[in-house]
Amino acid sequence: MRHRNGYRKLGRVTSHRMMMLRNMATSFLTTGCVRTTVPKAKELRSYVEKMITLGKKGTLHARRQVEQKLFGNEAGKIVFTDLATRFKDRPGGYTRILRFGPRPGDGAEMCQLELVDYRDHTPIQQPAAAE
Repeated sequence: MRHRNGYRKLGRVTSHRMMMLRNMATSFLTTGCVRTTVPKAKELRSYVEKMITLGKKGTLHARRQVEQKLFGNEAGKIVFTDLATRFKDRPGGYTRILRFGPRPGDGAEMCQLELVDYRDHTPIQQPAAAE
């Protein structure tokens, strides 16, 4: 049986969804945090944690897998140098989601996805709603 083995489609076709996840993962790994909606953050979390686990393996095959799924060389280098050493003793759970509440325009639930040991623990401030 394949119960609950799906993924979030996020209202996009496959090619758009995969490019969006690649783009968000690349910017997340270079900066350490990203602000987005909750469903996107939950899907991005599993995508990024698999990249960090591959970075901890450190093999040539793992490096090729990571660079295949990310844009540019900078994010891949960060995964294998910085993040692999920072999380070498941690068995998983490299990210956390901080929720902000609804977005003023459409009411979408907003959050910030960040690394667990993110050095600046102050979340991005939500803009004040216009009254």
